[in-house]
Amino acid sequence: MPETASITGLRARPVIVPMARPLVTAGGAVTQAPLVLVDLETDAGAAGRAYSFAYHPWVLGPLKAMIDILGEKITGRPLDPPARQADLFAALRLVGARGVAGMALSALDMAAWDALGRLKGQPLCRMLGADAVTVPAYNSKGLGMIGAAKAAREAKELADEGFPAIKVRLGYPTLEEDVAVARAVVGAVPGVRVMSDYNQSQTADEVIRRVQALDDLGLDWVEEPVAYDDFKGHLALRARVNTPVQTGENCWFAADMEKALEAGACDLFMPDAGKIGGVTGWLAAAKVGAGYKVPLSSHLFPEVSVHLLAATPTRHWLEYVDWAAPVLQEPLPVTDGACRPPERPGIGMDWDEAAVARYAA
Repeated sequence: MPETASITGLRARPVIVPMARPLVTAGGAVTQAPLVLVDLETDAGAAGRAYSFAYHPWVLGPLKAMIDILGEKITGRPLDPPARQADLFAALRLVGARGVAGMALSALDMAAWDALGRLKGQPLCRMLGADAVTVPAYNSKGLGMIGAAKAAREAKELADEGFPAIKVRLGYPTLEEDVAVARAVVGAVPGVRVMSDYNQSQTADEVIRRVQALDDLGLDWVEEPVAYDDFKGHLALRARVNTPVQTGENCWFAADMEKALEAGACDLFMPDAGKIGGVTGWLAAAKVGAGYKVPLSSHLFPEVSVHLLAATPTRHWLEYVDWAAPVLQEPLPVTDGACRPPERPGIGMDWDEAAVARYAA
């Protein structure tokens, strides 16, 4: 196979994949996984694959349309992911590169890197100069807002899958409910680490009150306690509690990340590959994280994130969800509560075409 290639076309297909554990959070319910599957075609025969997570089925149409439009703008150009991302940023300069546009740009970048890895016959992590190291994972597939009794049972089920850590969603109507649920979960899984996530649902004053009441539980972190870009609110919480503050999944590209870290908004940061700018954007984020000596975890997209974390100097935790697994030929395996980048070229994903047809939106 030649060492260079050009992009010749694109196929974007929306699917709605059922979730084994529908997730209710303070920021909204996620009961199924709406994805846009991307195939970036090249003249060398290497097609790059990636997906974008749309959060809601009604986003699939606009997201697919944006992927199609931006894909046209890089068709005919050399397969050079950072250069093509620069082209897309230039094309979006007047309308902005956030929202659906940023998600589309990120998905195209991941697909381009996957195509390049397939072209060169190398796993993505090795393309990025990293070994295929094992990354610890926490189980994030469940523990939505289901009340203390159900949360305790589900916590044990998630931990029994072999994970060393799990995450619980908080942001109930009252502080007392948050405390009851968090205590029930921690009590149900002795020896298992527990993270918590407020999904941007609180004001700064209220979340300070709530996290102070949770401080004695030893939670690994409290995630997105206020609106993602309320850096002052994050900083105010950090000053008043002992539990580490995690944020970042809704930051757009490394520039947003640097603003958050410069403001002292968090102890920990978790880029989302679908919003940080795909692989190219993550590499910039990893450089920022290393400069601030901030541990970086991933948000969603475990199939590509395991490669990205392998190449991250301050890597921390892989967030494990299996939401894309039903449409993959070989889902990312978990061994002893950890994941390792597959040795297959690129990201290592291939579609199960029968499942793609079954779940077509």
